[in-house]
Amino acid sequence: MSVACPAVLVAAPASGQGKTTVAAALARLHARAGRRVRAFKCGPDFLDPHWLALATGEPVHNLDLWMTGERDARARLHAAAEQADLIVVEGVMGLFDGEPSAADLAQRFGLPVLAVIDASAMAGTFGALAFGLQHFRSGLPWAGVLANRVASERHAQMLQTSLAGNESSFLGAVMRDTAFTLPERHLGLTVAAELPDAMARLDAAADALATTALGQMDGAALTRWAVRFEAPVPVPEAAPLLAGRTIAVARDAAFCFVYPANLDTLRAQGAELVFFSPLANEPLPACDAAWLPGGYPELHAAALAASDQTQASLRAHLQANRPLWAECGGMMPLFDAIVSSDGAEQATWGVLPGRVVMQKRLAALGPQQLTLPAGTLRGHTFHYSSCESSVQVDRHTESVRGGALGVGEAVYRAGSLRASYFHAWFPSSPAAAASLFLPGDPP
Repeated sequence: MSVACPAVLVAAPASGQGKTTVAAALARLHARAGRRVRAFKCGPDFLDPHWLALATGEPVHNLDLWMTGERDARARLHAAAEQADLIVVEGVMGLFDGEPSAADLAQRFGLPVLAVIDASAMAGTFGALAFGLQHFRSGLPWAGVLANRVASERHAQMLQTSLAGNESSFLGAVMRDTAFTLPERHLGLTVAAELPDAMARLDAAADALATTALGQMDGAALTRWAVRFEAPVPVPEAAPLLAGRTIAVARDAAFCFVYPANLDTLRAQGAELVFFSPLANEPLPACDAAWLPGGYPELHAAALAASDQTQASLRAHLQANRPLWAECGGMMPLFDAIVSSDGAEQATWGVLPGRVVMQKRLAALGPQQLTLPAGTLRGHTFHYSSCESSVQVDRHTESVRGGALGVGEAVYRAGSLRASYFHAWFPSSPAAAASLFLPGDPP
């Protein structure tokens, strides 16, 4: 059965325009008003969902027509529409960037596009950009355009005038203000949980948005963005391949890149999840398998190097031939050392021979898939470091670009340990995901 709910996709002509701030502010504004808001992030991003989750108080899932797939996206949107008064989807990069793009997602599900444009260094060109975004692709659902980082009320008036006959598309101007700037670092936005004033920043952004036409839309006005979401085709439940097994998951500021859907997938297969913090030098809890997710180990290399109890428990875990899956940042401290981009070397855990060297430019970015005997996991890679190691390479992921496949990331294998820069989306193949946490070679 289909269900209708107001929904909007917050997009921009490029990265860095402020769409995360606007999407989170919009969600926070309506959540403060007592409305039930569900938010999603387009693409494979780990960082922006932290801010959207803070704004809504709800888990934030990713939507990507390739990585998560249309059926998964349809199911999550339909489930959200059954519960919510508003659905906010934050786009990725520029509106038409990527294959698939945020525009593809908007058209596939009929999501009206709200374009956020950093207007700090423009006037009349604002109208040209807004016109281009709206009309570049025929049939794109359109909500309107919001000017961001505006200098003054006079500037805002110039921007609205530039729309030349399409002024009704103008949803207001948000003034430039450092009070609600969301800080960034090399992989993207700083994780919300690391900032003691994160909620204050969101509230300041929501207050600024409340002065605009967009922010003044009440529940009745939101119905103009109503979208009817069709129910997905049911699929068989995943077999309980992990029934009776306990999986320990690292979770702290150094290991914070976890898709909530990945945790759900493991639980749906019968696993019990327990969490521990290497930064707090906590040993592995009693478990059958372990997972070191991605994150920012390079920012905490000294503290991780001192985590003797964590290291001892990981070694004992591997000596007992219990599975350990380490992805990207979770893999990095397993090597002998992490070398910063300025050449400083920090000795780390020495579980694997070699070292990880940070770079000032991206080393890899893009969609990937990992084929295992139990199935193919979709996912992506995004890292600023390179790995220098003699450890055995068990296989490679495949890099997916424009429909073509190429050699992707190495998957290292040492006993019961498997590690790679690859970030997996577990729902794409629950059986393959389960095989990472089962003893011996995957079935």
